[in-house]
Amino acid sequence: MAFTLYSLIQAAILCVNAVAVLHEERFLSKIGWGVDQGVGGFGDDPGIKTQLMNLVRSVRTVMRVPLIGVNSVCIVLLLLFG
Repeated sequence: MAFTLYSLIQAAILCVNAVAVLHEERFLSKIGWGVDQGVGGFGDDPGIKTQLMNLVRSVRTVMRVPLIGVNSVCIVLLLLFG
């Protein structure tokens, strides 16, 4: 398999899919990354863990519907062009 722009885009889509399917109660709370673990005080700088959890929540919220279309297009392209 050659290293092409399409394979790079496909790898990025797979990574976004992996983040989008993480379940907060089943997986993230078991490793200590649940909702209640990221509570900080007013004026405190959020840590890297809190920022990553905000990123995961944002990706799950914003990218859920567009990922359906992007995944469908990738599947059709793979079926047509191999």
